[in-house]
Amino acid sequence: MGWISHWELFRPDAVTVWRSRVVREKLSWYYNVMTNKAPAKFVLARYVGTTGDPSGMGLEELWKLHESLSREFGELLARAKDSKVSMEELRRLGRPAVSYLDVKVEIARRIMESCRFCEWRCGVDRLRGTRGFCRLADDTYVSSYFLHIGEEPPLVPSGTIFYGSCNFRCVFCQNHDISQEHPFSGIRVTPEELASIQDYLRSEGARNINHVGGDPTPNIYTILSSLRHVRSNVPQLWNSNMYLSEESMSLLLDVIDIWLPDFKYGSDGCAARLSLVKNYFSVVARNLRMVCERGDPIIIRHLVLPNHLDCCTEPVLKWISENCPTALVNVMGQYRPEYLVLRHPEKYPDVARRPTGGELRRAYELAGNLGLDFEDVS
Repeated sequence: MGWISHWELFRPDAVTVWRSRVVREKLSWYYNVMTNKAPAKFVLARYVGTTGDPSGMGLEELWKLHESLSREFGELLARAKDSKVSMEELRRLGRPAVSYLDVKVEIARRIMESCRFCEWRCGVDRLRGTRGFCRLADDTYVSSYFLHIGEEPPLVPSGTIFYGSCNFRCVFCQNHDISQEHPFSGIRVTPEELASIQDYLRSEGARNINHVGGDPTPNIYTILSSLRHVRSNVPQLWNSNMYLSEESMSLLLDVIDIWLPDFKYGSDGCAARLSLVKNYFSVVARNLRMVCERGDPIIIRHLVLPNHLDCCTEPVLKWISENCPTALVNVMGQYRPEYLVLRHPEKYPDVARRPTGGELRRAYELAGNLGLDFEDVS
């Protein structure tokens, strides 16, 4: 007998966590999709449709169509949340010639021609092989995929897909081999192959499909395209640094069932120095607000960095308490010096050690005093 078949022996908290009223309430949609009591959002999006050929439309016209279909999708989603839409009913309705998901894929293809999936907004034509900050053209590389038992309890076992490349350059990255040093070391996948990976993981017992990396953002076109071919009903999980453009958020909001974002920095200066990105706080806060205002299931991760309690931990937790009351929060104490920090600690003395017990206790006290729901997932 393998550990995959008996993951609960290694993670009994992944079973007992569902006894928590807070977890069941805040992750209710995810739970219903996970247990096949409701169709995943991407499945619903395949049954909202239109006529005509989206490939012949201009981008502005496509966005107007997208907005119209989003309203129709919202009505169907509301019925699904009230347990009034089953998979059997959807199949009886039949899939339209052109679905809401198809329109999303076509818009994503247009964005690839002048890439602005993330806030680097490189504007390069990736379909013609030009590469921007993420270094990807029209290709998607999967470094590994497996049932992950190390994630937050409600997510285990998680069908995790690690994508190569990233739009950050974190000096302490624990996945620096695939995100920065060897982003093309995995297998290059087509949308159909990526869909097969998702179906395989679900058949092996995955509670969700966990798109991570690196970061999944540069691969939005392939990921959306793959959802046209996935046969399983499985929650889609977005595990990201959340440095997405508003266009990308609009494409994802109606296909992602649960969000697992990082919110590392309360200071743009810290983000620029340690991850080489600009306008970090305003971008991530904007995107998280878009998720939270809809009431989507979300677990926000905050990695406690040594010496960054005042500049990062406190403002991040305070923002969450004021703007995202629906969130579960993982206050993470796993930081350790890695990658460039480990190689050149003299350049990054503030983060060249693990957080102390006192720093972690202060982070937990802050979360508790702010009324955040963090105990079940931290």
